Amino acid sequence: MEHVRSASIAFSLGSNLGNKSANLRTALARLGGAPDIQIDAISHFYRTEPWGNSDQDWFVNACATGQTSLPPRDLLRRCKTIEIEIGRTPGPRWGPRLIDIDLLFYGDEEFRSHDLTLPHPEMFNRAFVLAPLAEIAPNRWVAGRRIGEAAEMLRHSGDEVVRMEDR
Repeated sequence: MEHVRSASIAFSLGSNLGNKSANLRTALARLGGAPDIQIDAISHFYRTEPWGNSDQDWFVNACATGQTSLPPRDLLRRCKTIEIEIGRTPGPRWGPRLIDIDLLFYGDEEFRSHDLTLPHPEMFNRAFVLAPLAEIAPNRWVAGRRIGEAAEMLRHSGDEVVRMEDR
């Protein structure tokens, strides 16, 4: 029998349709309820302006860190299944969405396929990812950068990211 190792992981979650905070809570509960995913920390929720397409409602975003025994592509499939179960339907890139779950990193691995790149190729350009991730993993190193320092560099980017009391 093959031994399955555990990898440290992080997710970025976002919603700008319906009850945004409830959508995030549902997704986090489903991620944490999976037998092969353990959620260790969840950030506060953040109210953030849309990125990529500004002609839509503001988002609520959060990050979570944890462990998994799933390989990266199986973990991605699990995220996409949860999105569909919650009610996400196909739409335009960077458009409105009921729920979005992105895998940010998987241990220290670099991974590239047609549907998954790790670490997430845009995470260091997005304040709505780095602000909540820095709250729960400021000293984590990803791709040679410390999350807390990277978040601080984006603090003055002009992107509005406001911490909410929700979690």
